[in-house]
Amino acid sequence: MFVNFNFKEYNIADWFSFYRIIVTPVILYSIFSDQRIFFSVLILLSFLSDAIDGILARRLKISSERGAFLDSLGDILLLVVAVLGAFWFEPGLFAENKLPILLVLGLYAFLSFIVYIKYRRPSSFHTYLAKATFVLLAIFFVYLFFFGFSKLLFYAVIVLSTVELLEEIIIALLLKQNKTNVKGLYWVLKSGR
Repeated sequence: MFVNFNFKEYNIADWFSFYRIIVTPVILYSIFSDQRIFFSVLILLSFLSDAIDGILARRLKISSERGAFLDSLGDILLLVVAVLGAFWFEPGLFAENKLPILLVLGLYAFLSFIVYIKYRRPSSFHTYLAKATFVLLAIFFVYLFFFGFSKLLFYAVIVLSTVELLEEIIIALLLKQNKTNVKGLYWVLKSGR
């Protein structure tokens, strides 16, 4: 499924997800033009838009395949620009923490490979662990860009990301078809896939 550009069909939650997609070039510009404050504000707004789209979709009962796709694409782009911003504005972070960062990136690459081979599109599992990890990542990145590096937040992100990615890898290996809003491995096993 590709992004449906028939904007008349978008609901309010879709628009919050779509914001994260269309703001990506502006965030990239803020990185490469060395505008850390502007970048930090855009990252904060983007993470807030992710929280808002999920709340709206659930409360208004307007969850959809399109919304899940837009949300997943927006999440991926947001994480890419957040990591690029961390490379750009905090280069020492990666030099001093290569191994744990490479572990998480390797697991993510492996998950992406499995999902693409199996489903020919990004996953939209949206597990509870993935949501918790994304919240922790948001806290970590916002704290990093506004206040500086926190070792406690960093290692909490590494541990939770590792567990979450391992769960999603197992889910991807078990599910024959890509499903959206899978609660977690327990529920996949309970439902018999």
